[in-house]
Amino acid sequence: MRRILAVAAVVQLLALAGPGLADGRQDAAVAKSQDAIGAVVPDLPLMGADGDRITLAQFRGKPLLVSLVYTGCADICPTVVESLALANRAAEETFGKDSFNILTVGFDTRRDTPDRMRNFAKAHGAGGKNWRFASSDASTMDRLAAAVGFDFVASAGGFDHPAQVTVVDAEGKVYSQIYGGTFAPPDVIEPLKSLIYGRARPVFSLAGLGDRVKLFCTFYDPRTGRYYFDYSILFSVVIGAACLGGVLYFLLRELRKSMQAGRV
Repeated sequence: MRRILAVAAVVQLLALAGPGLADGRQDAAVAKSQDAIGAVVPDLPLMGADGDRITLAQFRGKPLLVSLVYTGCADICPTVVESLALANRAAEETFGKDSFNILTVGFDTRRDTPDRMRNFAKAHGAGGKNWRFASSDASTMDRLAAAVGFDFVASAGGFDHPAQVTVVDAEGKVYSQIYGGTFAPPDVIEPLKSLIYGRARPVFSLAGLGDRVKLFCTFYDPRTGRYYFDYSILFSVVIGAACLGGVLYFLLRELRKSMQAGRV
């Protein structure tokens, strides 16, 4: 199943990538990206855009979206970040601002300084309380890129790289990959919904039960670009189950009467 999804995603993954990667490395890029699913992202030190120290461990406990960009990019990286900004606003409205985090790291370690990362975020309408931009050294970036399955190579025009956002769960494991230079809010919100409502709390608890209800009753309206809760489906299921239970009870009662009459 993973391979089928990988093949289906290859066009999106490489649609905006440089020609070197698209021509000769697309299969390897997809395989590397998909093979990272299930791997634990190590606790690595980063430098925040404001000059503060960041560690990946501080994001544990909530889902995390990781995007790797370089500030000299003129096409893929800006569109990824701008699409992510739109999805972030929809996700905050759906789940709350404290339900998840986003981390964007510059992989051009010679040029992507904290100042440039901060200016890049501002230029593309990104950032906020739950969205950090950061810089890294070359060794740390190599480890981070390997952990999230991100393949990049220097080229004459900058870098060839995929358009990818990695979804990491609350325990620090890679949960899924989002591909494409531009993507709709559901591409981000659906995996977040599964993690926040489907896995955050035990199902055999009141809070966990409420989360499972939200998981199955939260829908995207493409006309408004927003998510909404529709509990009518839950009521329909409950009513249907009650009706089915009533029919089964009636049939069993009649069957028992018939068996008792036969004995007489």
